[in-house]
Amino acid sequence: MFGLDGRTALVTGAGGGVGAAVAERFAAAGARVLVTDVDEAAAARVAGRITEAGGSAEPFALDVCDPDNTAAAVAAAVELGDGTLHILVNNAGVIAPAMFANMDEARFRRVLDVHVMGTYHCSHAALDVLPTDGTGRIINVTSAAGLTGTIGQANYGAAKAAIIGLTKSLARELARQSITVNAVAPLAATAMTENIRSNEKLAAKTLERIPLKRWATPAEIAPSFLFLASDAAAYITGQVLPVDGGTVI
Repeated sequence: MFGLDGRTALVTGAGGGVGAAVAERFAAAGARVLVTDVDEAAAARVAGRITEAGGSAEPFALDVCDPDNTAAAVAAAVELGDGTLHILVNNAGVIAPAMFANMDEARFRRVLDVHVMGTYHCSHAALDVLPTDGTGRIINVTSAAGLTGTIGQANYGAAKAAIIGLTKSLARELARQSITVNAVAPLAATAMTENIRSNEKLAAKTLERIPLKRWATPAEIAPSFLFLASDAAAYITGQVLPVDGGTVI
């Protein structure tokens, strides 16, 4: 039920953190994985680890804000998969923290462009190649910030809330094609959370809100993506799965 043999996945933002862990977990489950990241060298390192471990992966330099680049990435994934892309994981993201009074439009738009428009570009490019036999999957990445709001990152909270709306809308539209669309809201020790974890006051406040009182490793987050990508989740769509130690209950 949790195997991905014969399936192909494209994971964005897979040069490190959760994206890298997801790519490695998918490959270990039998998938062929296109490891994409705006940092081509980082994507190559992750793909190299996968192939050294006996998996199948190729790296691809991808700026999710560029529609031509995203179309090329989907085409590369299809080629890797002998004609089909089964699983798209929209994980690429950036942060540009600032209190709202100090946040200029460029900073606000940059975060929305990567998270929201990046998810749009990749999902739209993949529509014509995702299978309609019940194995087609789109898995988006949101955050507790999109569910409850956050302080100092209104741009990030707005972007992640938009992804939730997009996930639910696409789930309704694509259900008729037997393609499921879900989202994961993770909380892990990654470069994206380094600004919080390195600030003693912010780190303490964050841990107070986590019932399990610790940060997850990216490897602990990845199995939730494997579940949603697998046949075990064939009857699940339009859902947001928080994997955050109980932060959002």
